[in-house]
Amino acid sequence: MADTLSTDLLEFPKKDNRRLLHAVYRVGDLERSIKFYTEAFGMKLLRKRDVPEEKYSNAFLGFGPEESNFAVELTYNYGVDKYDIGTGFGHFAIATADVYKLAEDIKAKGGTITREPGPVKGGTSVIAFAKDPDGYLFELIERPSTPEPLCQVMLRVGDLDRSIKFYEKALGMKLCRKIDRPEQKYTLAMMGYAEEKETTVLELTYNYGVTEYTKGNAYAQVAISTSDVYKSAEVVNHVIQELGGKITRQAGPLPGLGTKILSFLDPDGWKTVLVDHEDFLKELENK
Repeated sequence: MADTLSTDLLEFPKKDNRRLLHAVYRVGDLERSIKFYTEAFGMKLLRKRDVPEEKYSNAFLGFGPEESNFAVELTYNYGVDKYDIGTGFGHFAIATADVYKLAEDIKAKGGTITREPGPVKGGTSVIAFAKDPDGYLFELIERPSTPEPLCQVMLRVGDLDRSIKFYEKALGMKLCRKIDRPEQKYTLAMMGYAEEKETTVLELTYNYGVTEYTKGNAYAQVAISTSDVYKSAEVVNHVIQELGGKITRQAGPLPGLGTKILSFLDPDGWKTVLVDHEDFLKELENK
C-alpha cells in the first residue's frame, strides 16, 4: 500500500503544469541594477515594489511578461550595498541572436565582458560571459531565436546523480541533457520543464572531487509554479526522506499577501519556493 501511495504521489509533479517563474537575488543598489539590466542586457522593468516596514525594495526584470516568461527578482535591503556570492552559485544566461553585438552593447554601457565572444572549446556554439555591477556572471549564448531569452540558472552541486534524482522526483523536472567534460573535470545536467531551447533550465554542475560549496548571502532561490502547494509538500517531504534536503516553510498562505507557497532546500542547500499558480496570477493582476 505504501509503495502504491508513493508511486501515485511521485506522479503528481510530472502531471502538474509547472514552470520556472523567477530567480531571487540581492543587489547593493537597485536603481544601478535596473539601469544596467535594461540598458546593457535589454531587459524590461516588469514591476517594482518598496516595503518600508520590512526595509527592502525589489524589482522584477525580464524579456517578456511574467505570466509567460522567466524573470529575475532583484532585492535591495536598506543600507546593505555588498553581498558575498559564494563559490556555489555559477551564473545566469541570456540567449541572443548575436552574442558579438550584445557583448559590444554591454561594454558600451560600462559593463565588463569576462570572456570575449567566440566558439566554445571543442565546439561551435558561440558564447561570451559578462559581469553585472554586483559581480553576478551572465553567460551570453548565441541562438537564432528563442521564446525564452533568460534561459539558465547555473548552480554547483556535490553529487550530480543525487541532484538529478531530486529535481526529477521532488519537482517533476526532466533531464534535458547531461554532458561530461573530463578534460575540464566537470559534468553538468540541464534540468527543466520543456526542451532546453524552449525554456529556462537549471544547469547543475559537478566539479570532479568537490562535494561542498559556500553559499554566500547574495543568491537566494528560484520560484516555480504549482497547482497545489499542499500536495507538492507531501511529495517534497517524501523525496527529502530518501535524498536529503529540508522544508524551510510549510505549505500555506503568506501573511498579508495570501499567496500560498512552500519553501525547501535541496540536498546541497539550494532553495526552491513553490508558488500557487492562481495566487501568482492574482498577484500580477494587483501589481
